Amino acid sequence: MLSIQKNQTNSFLALLSLPSTAMGFALSVQISALSWLLSTEYKLDIHEVGIVWAAGPIAGILGQVIVGFISDNVWFWGGRRKPFIWIGGILAALSLLALPNIGLIKEALGLDAILGVAITVALVLDLSINISFNPTRSIISDVTTEERRVDGYTWMQTISGTFGVLAYAIGAILGNYTLIYFGSFLVLMFSIIPLFFIEEDPDLNIIADEEESESFQTDYPNFIKLFAAHSFTWLGVQTMFVYVFAFIRFEFPAFMNLTDVEMESGYNDTVGQIISITFLLLNVVGALLPVLLLSPMSEKIGKVKTHTVCIALMAISYFLIAMMGHSSMMLYGLIIMTGIGWAAVVSLPFAIMSLQVDPKKIGSFMGIFNLSVVIPQLIASLVIGKIVNQSDDKSIIFWICGISLAISAILWVLVKEPKSRKIENNGSGGGH
Repeated sequence: MLSIQKNQTNSFLALLSLPSTAMGFALSVQISALSWLLSTEYKLDIHEVGIVWAAGPIAGILGQVIVGFISDNVWFWGGRRKPFIWIGGILAALSLLALPNIGLIKEALGLDAILGVAITVALVLDLSINISFNPTRSIISDVTTEERRVDGYTWMQTISGTFGVLAYAIGAILGNYTLIYFGSFLVLMFSIIPLFFIEEDPDLNIIADEEESESFQTDYPNFIKLFAAHSFTWLGVQTMFVYVFAFIRFEFPAFMNLTDVEMESGYNDTVGQIISITFLLLNVVGALLPVLLLSPMSEKIGKVKTHTVCIALMAISYFLIAMMGHSSMMLYGLIIMTGIGWAAVVSLPFAIMSLQVDPKKIGSFMGIFNLSVVIPQLIASLVIGKIVNQSDDKSIIFWICGISLAISAILWVLVKEPKSRKIENNGSGGGH
């Protein structure tokens, strides 16, 4: 075992963050490029784009729950989480390579069904990400002490968010095709190499006496509240991810009166650039705030209160975008405010959840908790997609986002702050 793991240093937390960063980068590529690629290169309409995105949540419902449960109870290739991260990382890298080649894949298979091929590629990509995402988060809980748990997840978001910034910068400057191919290489490297330097313990040696077992049972109602609150968060967030291209295309004065022919003659690239810059700014804030603001703020007022404030600010920013965000500069300014909530969404809930449940079953609970992400994603893709497609006013996208986040903030008020618990120090970083 490396000394940095024994001492729980920041360099170890940074190394521990790289597998999750790989999956986050793959997701960033998907967010930045998939809707744009499907609507411009393959001519799918808004509803069809939503159908393709629905493949991911379906994969997540199955993938994360099953993988989480299995990884709690198996040991092979030197770990309980490592094998699933390696498998998912390799598949994700290959799936990214397939994204810009959907047309070639369709021709090679002799099919005349671009939507079917696109759904298949998106399904494999998202299933791959989901195979790995649960273990990349669970391993942080497995090999960190309770005192370093929140730091582990905030470092995860700082590193992952920084590379997310890189992803959208590449998309904005060099184009989405460059982003896709670079992303495939990075995902492969970050999901394989770091794990050779991280040691898992076959036995977490976590104390679970009767008093603590009762406390876990007592926390389960709070887990349900947390689940509900996080679900509404992701309903709003996923709606923005999938349909922001439609908001820009139909609500920005520079594009709203253009014909389809005019859009194809260069304007689609401009829309893609605006999307990349938007998510670039979102992730700049998301990368900087967890360590610089959210972690110290959580120590002062608590993780739940910190998260609630951030979600409320995110709701307000969505409402402002719906009312005022009809130019690129206004959208950019307001999306920075949205980034405050995004920084919290991708860091604090995992730390809060991990302290509410039996640590020996963290993979299973991480998988169940992930349903609060994928079920809203499915609703956003299949239900909200129809609403957006039928509405002449695409500002409805951000009204839906704002209402969802406002409900989430109210529900977060009901979530209790997690209590610390006794954990035996086994010398592996798995507890104290």
